[in-house]
Amino acid sequence: MSKQIYWSELEEGQELPTLVKHPTTRQLVMYAGASGDYYEIHYDKDYAINNNLPGPILHGALKNAFLGQLITEWISPQGVLRKLGCQYRGMDVPGDTILGKGIITRKYISNGCHLIDCEIWLENPNGEKTTPGTATFELPIK
Repeated sequence: MSKQIYWSELEEGQELPTLVKHPTTRQLVMYAGASGDYYEIHYDKDYAINNNLPGPILHGALKNAFLGQLITEWISPQGVLRKLGCQYRGMDVPGDTILGKGIITRKYISNGCHLIDCEIWLENPNGEKTTPGTATFELPIK
């Protein structure tokens, strides 16, 4: 568990701590079982290659979950993720190191809630943003 961060400690333009992920084909098989998404492009190398892919690719929803993890691990235990969204702009493959990154774009109070908006994304080893998104979270105050 991380040390609690507070709304007053953050500033617009501040970078979020980087999340490092090392997805494997085994993880994709496990995710397929948990999510019910058994599309073969996520775990069957021959099937993926026969469908003009470089090999198995990460599930989009798994990539969204990585972005959720980027936020929730950082703001826990008292922070609350209020909104999370992303777009799938590129493929990520098992075996690559995937980085979850973000930057604070807005800090504000709304209806008594101390909120932070962020741009977030997953980045492949080439530095390309494959999964851009946004998040809004609420933090406690001191």
